[in-house]
Amino acid sequence: MLAETVCSAASAAGLGIAAVTAYRKRFLSATRIAAYSLVPVALVMTGVVGWVSGIVFKPSVWAGFGLLGIAWLLFSATRFVERRSEGGTRKERRAAEAAGGEAIAPKASAPSLGAGRRSDRSAPKAKGKSGGAEDFSDIEAILKKHGI
Repeated sequence: MLAETVCSAASAAGLGIAAVTAYRKRFLSATRIAAYSLVPVALVMTGVVGWVSGIVFKPSVWAGFGLLGIAWLLFSATRFVERRSEGGTRKERRAAEAAGGEAIAPKASAPSLGAGRRSDRSAPKAKGKSGGAEDFSDIEAILKKHGI
């Protein structure tokens, strides 16, 4: 009952301010103020204010929010402990990953990787140090063309 009275008073005050603003020939502002002042009454009429006030003043609702917070804290704590117990520091985890990667059939993957590496090493390089300079000269030419 109190929330409805407050919303009605706020709407009446807003409509009064809108009337004064319209009297000063600022019709666009007056219309905007009138629109904002009608919102509290609309919320009361749709039942939103009663629903919110019913939620806010119920202890069982606050207990539910408290339980949600506790559940979130427990979940976060278990994730934190799980991460800490998996490998300790980053260096230890990286060392474990590197050791684990080598232990998985190293001889089976060596021929396919070795052949690819040899072909890359034996292939002649298309561009030397001057190739990199040619790339920059092309870029410089494009920039000069655009006046940059």
